[in-house]
Amino acid sequence: QVQLVESGGGSVQTGGSLRLSCAASGRTFSNYASGWFRQAPGKEREFVAYINWSGRSTSYGDSVKGRFTISRDNAKNTVHLQMNSLKPEDTAVYFCAAGSSLRLYDRRYSAREYDYWGQGTQVTVSS
Repeated sequence: QVQLVESGGGSVQTGGSLRLSCAASGRTFSNYASGWFRQAPGKEREFVAYINWSGRSTSYGDSVKGRFTISRDNAKNTVHLQMNSLKPEDTAVYFCAAGSSLRLYDRRYSAREYDYWGQGTQVTVSS
């Protein structure tokens, strides 16, 4: 089992920045790939970003490319999501997730392929 706890959410104005963190405990976190998803009220959970076990491979959703950066520190069992140039449409609950590196290699965009999830952290961007 892997337990994930997100932090760093909050309220910012358009153009602002936030840095989300995901702290992992349990099994060796460096064995797992990780991702960030978000869900706005009335909408489906949306892929935001992915990072492989080593941190050398990343992917981003089209709506956040060039603005968000995912990173990880396996020594500290953490994954981060740096969010810049935030827009009102970025408002959502953000979830950290982790799963099999092998399976997520080519299934990284699908929420159902991830095995472990955090409880989510709210991000609100006002205009």
